[in-house]
Parts: sequence; C-alpha cells; structure tokens
Amino acid sequence: MSATHLPGIVGHSVEHESARLHVSGRAPYTDDLPELKGTLHAALGLSSQAHARILSMNLDAVRQAPGVRCVITAADIPGANLCGPVLPDEPILATDTVHFLGQALFAVAAETREQARRAARLAQVSYEPLPAILTTQQAVEAESWVLPPVELRRGEAEAALAAAPHRLQGQCQVGGQEQFYLEGQIAYALPKEQHSLLLYSSTQHPTEMQHMVAHALGWLSHDVTVECRRMGGGFGGKESQSALFACAAALLAQASGRPVKLRADRDDDFMLTGKRHDFVVDYDVGFDDEGRILGLKTTLASRCGWSADLSGPVNDRAVFHLDNAYYLDAVAIRSLRGRTNTQSNTAFRGFGGPQGVAAIEYIVDDIARTLGRDPLDVRYINLYGGPDGQDHTRLSTHYGMEVEDNCLPRLLPELEASSDYRARREAIRAFNASSPVLKRGIALTPVKFGISFTATFFNQAGALLHVYTDGSVLLNHGGTEMGQGLNTKVAQVVAHELGLALSQVRVTATDTSKVPNTSATAASSGTDLNGKAAQHAAQQIKARLVTFLAERYQLAAEQVHFAEGQVRVGEQTFRFAEVVKQAYLARVSLSASGFYKTPKIHYDSKTLTGRPFYYFAYGAAVAEVIIDTLTGESKLLRADILHDVGRSINPALDIGQIEGGFVQGMGWLTTEELYWNAAGKLMTHAPSTYKIPAASDVPADLRVALFDNANVEDSIHRSKAVGEPPLMLAFSVFHAIRDAVASVDDYQRNPALNMPATPEAVLQAVTALRG
Repeated sequence: MSATHLPGIVGHSVEHESARLHVSGRAPYTDDLPELKGTLHAALGLSSQAHARILSMNLDAVRQAPGVRCVITAADIPGANLCGPVLPDEPILATDTVHFLGQALFAVAAETREQARRAARLAQVSYEPLPAILTTQQAVEAESWVLPPVELRRGEAEAALAAAPHRLQGQCQVGGQEQFYLEGQIAYALPKEQHSLLLYSSTQHPTEMQHMVAHALGWLSHDVTVECRRMGGGFGGKESQSALFACAAALLAQASGRPVKLRADRDDDFMLTGKRHDFVVDYDVGFDDEGRILGLKTTLASRCGWSADLSGPVNDRAVFHLDNAYYLDAVAIRSLRGRTNTQSNTAFRGFGGPQGVAAIEYIVDDIARTLGRDPLDVRYINLYGGPDGQDHTRLSTHYGMEVEDNCLPRLLPELEASSDYRARREAIRAFNASSPVLKRGIALTPVKFGISFTATFFNQAGALLHVYTDGSVLLNHGGTEMGQGLNTKVAQVVAHELGLALSQVRVTATDTSKVPNTSATAASSGTDLNGKAAQHAAQQIKARLVTFLAERYQLAAEQVHFAEGQVRVGEQTFRFAEVVKQAYLARVSLSASGFYKTPKIHYDSKTLTGRPFYYFAYGAAVAEVIIDTLTGESKLLRADILHDVGRSINPALDIGQIEGGFVQGMGWLTTEELYWNAAGKLMTHAPSTYKIPAASDVPADLRVALFDNANVEDSIHRSKAVGEPPLMLAFSVFHAIRDAVASVDDYQRNPALNMPATPEAVLQAVTALRG
C-alpha cells in the first residue's frame, strides 16, 4: 500500500498551476468575472478629518447625482455595524465620530464606477475637530493604547546590566509598509433567493468575510457564500481588512436588490487600509568582551492606528521574535500598543516578527561596532546553543519554547564559505580606504522564524476531495491562492498520495459552502495546514480502495500499490480509472472530507509563554551594497541566500518565494516610506509617492540555494513554510548599507540610521558622522 514518486510530483519543480494564465493575462480575478445584468458599482465616502465629531452629513447631492441608485449610512445597516476581527471597536461606517482621515462615512452605488466615485465626493459634512494623536511617540506620551501594555521577563535583566563589562543604550525606528497588492481591494455581491447572497471577494480569509457579512445583514452564516479563486497579492492586507469592502458591497446589494461591485481606487485603498506596524525601539544592553549579550531591557512601541484590528497578535509576535537567532538569558521586554488617529494597522508578511528581528539585529550590529569586531562573529557567539550549537543550556527561548531543530550553527558557516564573506569584507575595507565618495558595505544576517498561528485555534484546516469514475480528481480546500503556489503544492500532495500524474488533479476556488470554518491563509501555514488536510482526504479514499481491492481479489492490503497512474493488485495491474469504476459499481464512496490540526502547540496569551510554534524555519543572507555619500543613494550589488525549507515540495516555487520575500523586505528597509502630514493625511498614497522595488532593484548577481535539512516535525512531507521567513533575509541589505555608512568615520561610531534607509536617511547619517 504505497505511492511512488512521479516526476513532477512531491519534491520536484513544476510550474505554478496558473502560470500560463498569469503570463498571458487570461487568469480571471474578481474584477474580470462576467458581470450580471443590472450590476451596480460602488464607492465609499471618506472623512476629511483625522479626529472629529460629525455634526451633520448632508447626502442630498450624492443621492441626486447622475446614475446613483442607492446610498447607505450606518443607520441603514440592518445588523451589526462592525468589521473588527477581534474586538468590537471598528464600525463598517462611521457613526458620530471619525477616528482617522480617510475613514468610511457612507457607501454609494451607481450605474458606473465613475458615477459612484464622483457622487461620493459631493457629500456635505460638518465636523467639530478633536485633538488627534498621529505618531507612536505621541501615543506613548499620552498613554493612548488600543490594548494594554504587555511585559515579558526572564531572569534579572537589571542585575545583569549592572554587572556587564560593557553597556550600551540606543534607539532605532522601524518604518511601516504598504502591502501594495497589484490587485486592489474588491468585492462583488450577488443577491440570491430567500435572503441569501453570493460574494466574490479578494480575501485571505473567506470564512471571516462570511461571518462579517452575515452579521452586518443580520443573517446566519449559511445565508452567505464567499468564493475566492485567486488574489493578485495579499501580503496580509486582505486578511482582516477586506471585510469593509465585503460588507459595504453586500449591504448595498441587499438594499438595492441588485448585484454590486466595489473596487477601490488605488488612492482610496491606501487611505482606507492599514499597513505594517511601524515601531520605535528603545534598548539597554549589557555584553562581554566577545559581544555575548548578558542582559537586555527593551521597549517595543508600535503605532496601531485607531482600532485594535490584529495589533494584539502582531505585537505579541514581535515580542516572540525579539531573539531572532540569539539566546537571551536575562531579558525584560515591554510592548506598547499605541492608539493613533491613523489607519488601523494590520497584518503584513511576517506579522510583527520582522519588527522584533529588526530590533535585535540593530542591537547586535551596535555591539559589534562598539567592540570593533566583525558583526558575524558577534552573531555566532550569541547563537542558540553557541557557535557550534552544542551548548544545551542555551536552547530555550525567552517565552519558554525549546529550540529543537537548531540548524543555524551548520547553515551559517556553509553560507559564509560559499559567499566568500571574509575575503570580500577585507576587499571592501580596502576599497573604502581609497574611495572618498563611493563606499561599499557587506553584512551576513540570519533568520529564525516560528511557524504557526499564535491563536492556537486557527491551526486547523479542512479539505473536500472527489474522485470521479474516469479517474479524475477534484479538490477543494480552505486555503486561498494569492500567487504563492498553494494550489500547486496541495495538488502535488494529492497526486503523490494517489500515485497520479499532476494533470489528473484539479483544485477549485476556495468556497465557504464546500469547506466550512476555515482559517486565514496567513502565518506561512497555507501548505502546512491545507496540504495535510488534503492528504488526509486522499488517504481515506485510498484506504477504501485498498480494502475493496483486497477483498475482491483475496489479497493482503500490503499487496496493493498505487503508482504511475496505475494500481498493482498482486500480480495484476489496472489503470487507476478502472479501479475507480469498479469501486463505484461496488458502491464504494469516492468522496472524502479531510481535516488536520497542528499538534504540540500551546500558548498562554496572558503570560506570553508556552510553545506557540510547531517548528522554526531558518535562513541567512549576505548582501553587498554601494552607496553614494554625496546623494545617499544605495544599490545592492550582490546577494547570496541559503534558506531552509525542509524537504521542498516544489523547489521552483520555494525559490520564487525566497526571491520575492527578500526583495519585498529590501523595499521595506530601503525605499518604502510612509508619510502623514500634520493634519493626519497620508501623503504617500500612490505609486508616484510610494516607492516599491522595481525589477532594476534586483541585484544582477543573486544567488539562492536551499539548505539540506528535513523538518524534525511531521509536517507535510517534512517540508517547511516559506511565505514569511525570507522577508527577513533583507536585513542583510540594511546592515550592509549601515556598514558602508560607518566607513565614513572609519567604522568608529554606530550610524544613526533608521528604517527605511532611504537616500535622505543615508545622507543624514553620513552627514552626522562627518560632522
């Protein structure tokens, strides 16, 4: 009873199941679906104040505008005016107060999108301005929180600091980041019979959209079906914040009795939706002559925006990842979740983890430069288990989880050697000594990233598998496809289990009427969860077929083998389709529902202790950059990456995720700067003012390799998640830039360089060192 490896199945590189549709422009996204007759198009009316009471809102001109068929306000919502994913603190449409500039006040539906957008701008709203808190620092000073502060301690940090041979205090600022998915927020709501509704939504969490829409309409969940075939990117921005658009479209559809499509304009999308949380990090660190951290006190203060959204778990994950790859024996962390009158920040690839990693990597970099040591040597000395990984007294995280798969002491030397890091570092020093304007820098930084939802109940998935009498297989699972190749990998898992060619398996659109109560496709867990659920469904059908064949041909189950699209039964061989037809005629069920829940994990949200992660994914990168000290411009010349994906299900897809995550992280840390003016208006709300990386920013010399390391846990085929961890490889780019800036002062001082290291920030840091 086994399935044979087929070329193109598990462990082999095969193309993304929609690749040909993507490159030819024939992949249908939500806005490409044929519109039903009578479809209306919607727009949202937005607040022009950051914080104010609404004194009056006259919408007569909106209702009388050409083409307008329906206008709704908060008073018109029949159910709950709520789209907050955790706390009931976020209305769909504002009631008596607005809390950020760009908040939705009302929704309008018209015959065309242009008519709806023009009408939405005709509202006459009178406000009474209220004091606005706009920055993290202002929130901290005012003790303005969306959630109470959280503290996590291990050991006696204060005593360790006092006794340390060296001590350093500092601050770094970590900027936010706009998700900038190529497909913007969109929802298409179709009224159905007997107060039911079908919603096409570009969302990472169809089940949450189902719940939110049902609550807004005052209906039950079974009245709402949500479908998502694919997204043009999500990056966390469509985990919770697709709810506003889903609910507004559904409410307009119910009120008008007509299908309604709401596709946000890019500027409105920027103004309405939350970003990656920006952080201000203050630290006090004690260390010895080798750079080993002996004690650390730090405050992680984040700008959460006007409502809680997902800020609780995002900030928790920042606390969990403050260690990154390093053992912290005596540590005190204070996490502040600031309420500000800005967009409610939300999930973004890494979900707070990158901000925690940013803090400790900055601290380690400061320690190394203060001691005049190679930062890589300081990183080695602080690794879990020590430089060789053998010190078993240094394998417990500050939140109480053991690091069982500690592969960085093997991975880092391999990358150090393959990238020729030491020789290149010396050559760069020599170059800088003779180059007054252009300076080079290099850095090697590691990543250790926990995989699982910290909310334990989200670590579950379902799948529905049908085998038809011609031997073809149809699979539906709870994950959503946003370009990452989830459907391809899950199809590979099913094909492998049944011994079929990949072409025999089709994955259909995520649909709440087929697989219920699904978790968001987030936390890098899409393949881990849905792959296991699909495997479980395939195993059930396979077991039924084996039992049927063993009984019919009077053989032991061990004599039945699935491979190469055939089934060997003792000495006989049948095509898979023949076996399926025989089973159908014998009334054997050829459909199964699979389920999976992640084992071993547990977590106390009050004390922030336990085992929140099933396992860790690892990686490291070496970046070499050059900067112009007269303009502050920087360029990445070469990047070497060695990343741990366990036993890869599809190496081509994994390498694509590594490259994409690295470049997206580089954009966050170098060019993507969010700026609000004094009135609380986001000024960087379009491609003209907000700069994501382009193809020209990818280094001409980019070397990516997969580390040979099977997952120690029983993940799907011993693979590891690859969605979020690669983003943090980009810290090598930031610290290479910082290394280049430090050369201006012959590496004697730590540059005051915040993230993102834009040309302006680099130039300011260079000027400060020269001054």
